[in-house]
Amino acid sequence: MTLRRSLLITALLAGIVILATPVASPAAEPGSRITILYDAFGTDPTMTKDWGFSALVEVAGKRILFDTGDNAEIFAANVKAKGVDLTQLDFVVLSHRHSDHMAGLSHVLSVNPTVKIYAPKEGFGIFGSSLPSSFYRKDDSLPAEMRYYGGKPPETMMFGSAWPKARFELIDQTTEIAPGITLIAMVSDTPGTRELKELSLAANTPDGLVLVVGCSHPGIDRIVEAAAAINPKIRLIAGGFHLVVASDDIIAKVVVALKDRFKVESIAPGHCTGEPTFAALKKAFGDKYLYAGLGTSISLEGGTSGTRRGEGPIFDDLAVYRRLAVREEPY
Repeated sequence: MTLRRSLLITALLAGIVILATPVASPAAEPGSRITILYDAFGTDPTMTKDWGFSALVEVAGKRILFDTGDNAEIFAANVKAKGVDLTQLDFVVLSHRHSDHMAGLSHVLSVNPTVKIYAPKEGFGIFGSSLPSSFYRKDDSLPAEMRYYGGKPPETMMFGSAWPKARFELIDQTTEIAPGITLIAMVSDTPGTRELKELSLAANTPDGLVLVVGCSHPGIDRIVEAAAAINPKIRLIAGGFHLVVASDDIIAKVVVALKDRFKVESIAPGHCTGEPTFAALKKAFGDKYLYAGLGTSISLEGGTSGTRRGEGPIFDDLAVYRRLAVREEPY
């Protein structure tokens, strides 16, 4: 065998070895996606439908559990059905204090007790809180035994949470918690949930902003407006829009805001969005409406089209929405 031929064979064998050896690279990581783990509609027979919301958000190299549903046992079963490993989470986000978004936290903590949990900061909040002792009026004329803390309160009063050993980090203003990942903190001014604080998750991707919302109590339009300040290109909104009991007029105004004002590219509504709103959004967004039922995985590398669901106001074109949108009815 000539030296030249020997070197060629050696080179070819080396090439085979190189090709057969796994090489770590970003492309080898699981794709970015949102997987719905808890909701009241869907087609996956291995999962249990129930009112509430939870989603696993895999984006920007992070695995984020957004909300935990309404029932710990159902949540645990749905997580198992999807093969989700809760020990591998980077962090948890609890959008707000309502039970249909946080009741599954006990299961999360049973398998991952040290995971960081972001939650809204509220005075006397269920996730724990603190207040300056100056919040209450004092009366120096009272004897010490009639005064709080004997008249010498701590400068900051600390209040416990329903999960005393959990690693909560409380958020009271919009905060970037990781590169490109921001928690939008807002307060509801809607009757019935006035002063309720809620967090929404905004992930800034090369193709635009991905926004995940829990219940949108502060108003989906207000949340999207805040998200647009981070990046005006809203690529996708997923989650609950809190229009489950809204009138057709209010639904129409929201559709106009999302499609015409904010120019949202794709929409994946679920939970408290409401059946008539599903139908209206499907009509308006067409193939940019992504089905987000229980068990669905929505790719953030291009997305998947959904099918029409729900019944509600079906309009021939957006002219009807625009005509209704000029009304002054708040939403």
